Amino acid sequence: MARDGSGDGVDRVVGCLDIGTNAVRLLVARVHADASYSIVTQQREQVRLGVGAFATHTLTPEAIERAVSVCSQFAALARSHGARHLIAAATSATREAANQGVLIARLEREAGVHVRVVSGREEARLIFQALRHRVGLDERPVACIDIGGGSTEIAVGDADRDLYLDSLKLGSLRLAADRFGLDREAPIPGDSYRDLKRSAAVTAVYAVRSVSALGVTAAYGTSGTIRNLAAVAARALGGDAEGDETLLTLGDLRKVAKLLRSVPLVERRQVSGMSPERADFIVAGAAILEALMEGAGLGQLRVLTQCGVREGLLDEQLEALEPGRPVHRRAVRDLSVAKLARACGADARHAAQVATLAMQLFDSAARTRLHRQGDAERELLDHAARLHDIGAIVAYSEHHLHSYYLVRHSDLLGFDQDEIATIATITLLHRKATSAARYPQHAVLDRRSARRAARLGVLLRIAELLDRGHVGAVREARLVRSGGDAVRLEIVPAGDCRLEQWGVESRRPALEKALGRTLEIVVLDGQRLAAADEGTGGGLMASDADARCVGVFDLGSNALSRAGRRSSTP
Repeated sequence: MARDGSGDGVDRVVGCLDIGTNAVRLLVARVHADASYSIVTQQREQVRLGVGAFATHTLTPEAIERAVSVCSQFAALARSHGARHLIAAATSATREAANQGVLIARLEREAGVHVRVVSGREEARLIFQALRHRVGLDERPVACIDIGGGSTEIAVGDADRDLYLDSLKLGSLRLAADRFGLDREAPIPGDSYRDLKRSAAVTAVYAVRSVSALGVTAAYGTSGTIRNLAAVAARALGGDAEGDETLLTLGDLRKVAKLLRSVPLVERRQVSGMSPERADFIVAGAAILEALMEGAGLGQLRVLTQCGVREGLLDEQLEALEPGRPVHRRAVRDLSVAKLARACGADARHAAQVATLAMQLFDSAARTRLHRQGDAERELLDHAARLHDIGAIVAYSEHHLHSYYLVRHSDLLGFDQDEIATIATITLLHRKATSAARYPQHAVLDRRSARRAARLGVLLRIAELLDRGHVGAVREARLVRSGGDAVRLEIVPAGDCRLEQWGVESRRPALEKALGRTLEIVVLDGQRLAAADEGTGGGLMASDADARCVGVFDLGSNALSRAGRRSSTP
């Protein structure tokens, strides 16, 4: 019998929603005991969210209305099949829209769906994750091409690694709308088609070089546009028979492209194997695919079904349920953060120490109910701690601003746009400010996410101050209640930590404002604390503080004062 997240011993039904530029796709699956799954239902509805959006970077009210209506229906359908979890990701049209917040808010309010807006490289990773689950890969690298309405994702990898991930602003709907419009009835001349190919080749020049350099042994096509081109090749040209894995050769693609562009739109819709709703942009899709295959030296593609963003989302859920299997997404996130920190020359020892202290502060505050944040927030704080100083590569002065910019625009893999913006905002708040309101130019988070970032930002700020000297002078730090509205910061030193103590004291007003509480610091004898903790379960009782105190710093005054030292204290 399968497990679900609540541990009640029943099969878990999961719904995955892919909100694309052209269509919304739903996959509802029942997860079994061995973390395999059976499909309950699959749905697809064209919404054309990207129509008119790429030129203006704005989703039209009509497109938003269509998307909200379809997503609401799909969410209700998923829940009717028993889906307790509905995972949703939005791609190209949404991530490029300045008014994406309108769509996201309406989907949450009207459909009850929280949407992850994913970057292009994250979209490529999810698609390749689905391919990895779908195809038995080994150590030999393979390529994957997915031509969407607004972007084209290219990935190279093997059974264990993502070797190359890229996203090009080169989608079939985008290119068709830009070059000749979606309402063109006449055939498309050869010169116009060659112009489409040249445009695609220029955009993809670095991507195809990278694919060629990696020496791929096979290539796969996973998008609806590619599947439709393969279907036309199979039916109209008598090519490889359609199935779960159709073969599309470069030669057949050229013939299909010539056939489709040579006839008016009304006849194109009637070509055998043609999906009528794709007829107005399929020629642009063919031009993109032909340019990519020629540039990368690919003679053929294996065209797969059931291999896209929604399947990638589902596969990540399966990993989380399978005993002993490492969760790929968390590993990708950790690696992505580590690579960015390393590329920026961050002080790894200091970053690790700050992360350790931040986790201690988070956990101790949670134990004493100073906050109600969960595992997701804890992870974001950990990543922010490891990246908080990377802006120093630009200039140490105002480096928190540079850190924000680098994180915000880093395209970290495994994260959605809101998570990246939250991590960036937490790094922004590790110096000088208690909320992002001081930096209106960086206020990209909604009110709820901004409050979350502010709560985590103050913990990072304290942790950073406690390693001010970059020498690991503080071994452990805790936040505990101290009666009334007061909170106590308990410090276990690993050496002389007077610089760190003074750093916290000098920021007392800002920290108290962020915490909303009066703050005091207690510096503890580490050996006695360890023995005492066995009886207290972590965190000192107020009556115990003086008995094991090395120093008390009264944060109710600006002057640093020492009190409570006992002669028996080492």
